[in-house]
Amino acid sequence: MPAYAWKGKNRLGDLQEGVIVSETRDSAAATLKRNGLQVLSVRPQSAAGGRTGSVKAKDLAIFTRQFSVMIDAGLPLVQCLEILGAQQTDKNFQKIIGAVRTDVEQGATLQTALSKHPKAFNDLYVNMVGAGEAGGILDLILQRLSGYIEKAVKLTGKVKGAMTYPITVIIIAITVVGIIMVKVIPVFSQMYEGMGSSLPFPTQVCIMISNIIIHYFLLLVIAVALIVIGLKYYYKTPTGRLTMDTFILKIPIIGDMLRKVAVARFCRTLGTLTSSGVPILEGMDITARTAGNMVIQNAIMKSREAVEQGRNIAGPLAETKVFPPMVIQMVGVGEATGALDAMLSKVADFYEDEVDNAVAAMTAMMEPLIIAILGGVIGFIVVAMYMPIFNLANVMGKD
Repeated sequence: MPAYAWKGKNRLGDLQEGVIVSETRDSAAATLKRNGLQVLSVRPQSAAGGRTGSVKAKDLAIFTRQFSVMIDAGLPLVQCLEILGAQQTDKNFQKIIGAVRTDVEQGATLQTALSKHPKAFNDLYVNMVGAGEAGGILDLILQRLSGYIEKAVKLTGKVKGAMTYPITVIIIAITVVGIIMVKVIPVFSQMYEGMGSSLPFPTQVCIMISNIIIHYFLLLVIAVALIVIGLKYYYKTPTGRLTMDTFILKIPIIGDMLRKVAVARFCRTLGTLTSSGVPILEGMDITARTAGNMVIQNAIMKSREAVEQGRNIAGPLAETKVFPPMVIQMVGVGEATGALDAMLSKVADFYEDEVDNAVAAMTAMMEPLIIAILGGVIGFIVVAMYMPIFNLANVMGKD
C-alpha cells in the first residue's frame, strides 16, 4: 500500500508529523482522526520527499534484537544506531539506519525518525517504539519486537515451504505435458494422416490441443499474461481484494490453513501491541492493517468500531463470524481477568502449532493428489495416441 506523510495536532495542540501506510489518502486521514489527531495535511510519501526502502524481515529481526541488547547495556541511542549501521551488509538498510541516526541527532524522537521509512518500519514497529520511548522501556519493547518479527518470519516460511512442493510439481507437469504436445503428438498426427479412417475422439482432442499450442503459443502466453495482470490490478481495488480474499479462504485445505495463519497473526500482533502499552483502539487499527486478508481486516475494523462505542472485544469479534469460537472465548477470558495480552499470546502459540499441522496435512494430501492427476493426464494422452493403432490391430485380426 502507498505511504502518506502527514502533519497534525494532538489533543494538547502539539504539532506532530509522520508517515502512515494506507490504501488511499482519505483512509489515511480517517485513521489519523480516529487516533485523536487534527489533520493538517496528508500527502503521498514521494511528494513529501520521504525516504523509503524495503528491508528483509530477517535483517530487521537481527537489527532489532541487537538494538535491544545495546540499549539494555546503557549505550546512547545515537551510538547504537551508528554501530548497527556500520555493521549492516545490506546497503539499502545501512542508508536507512544512517538517516534515522541523523534525524535522532537533530533532535527527533526515534519514533518520528523511524516513521519516515514505512517500507522498512511499519506502523506496528513505529508505534511500539513510541510506546517504549514514552514508558522508558525501549529495550524491552525492542526485545518483544524482535521476537514478534522472528515468529512472523517463521510462520511465513512455513506457508511458503508448504506451497513450494506442489507449485514445483505443477510446473514440471505442465512442462512435461507441453513437450509431449509440441514434440510427440505431431509425430503421431503425421503418421495417422495416411490411415484414411476417422480417428477416435480422444485422439482428435489431443491433436487439436497440440495444434492450438503449436500455432497459437504466443497468443496463449499473451492471454495468460493479460489475465495475471488483470487479476493483479483487480486485487489492488477494495472490491477486488475483498472478493479474492473471500474466495481464497473458501478453498479446501489451503483456505483453512491461511485462515489459521491470519488468526495467529491477529492474536500475535494485538497481543504484542497490548503488552507494550499501545492503546487498544490504536492496536486494533494497526492489527487490521497488518492482517494480510481483507476479510479479517474488515472483521477487526467492525469490532474496533464497537469497542470505540464502549463494548468489549469478544462480543463484536463473535458477531463477525470470522474468528473461531476458541479465539472468542479466550479473548473474553482475557478481558475479564485483565490478562488480554497473555491470552492472545497463548492463542497465537496454539494457532501457530495448528499451522504446522495444517501444512503437514496439506503436503500429505496434495502429494498423491498431484501424482494421480499428472498420471491421469499423461495416461490419457498415451492411450489416446495409441487407440488408432489398437483399432487397426483389431480390424486386421478380424480379417
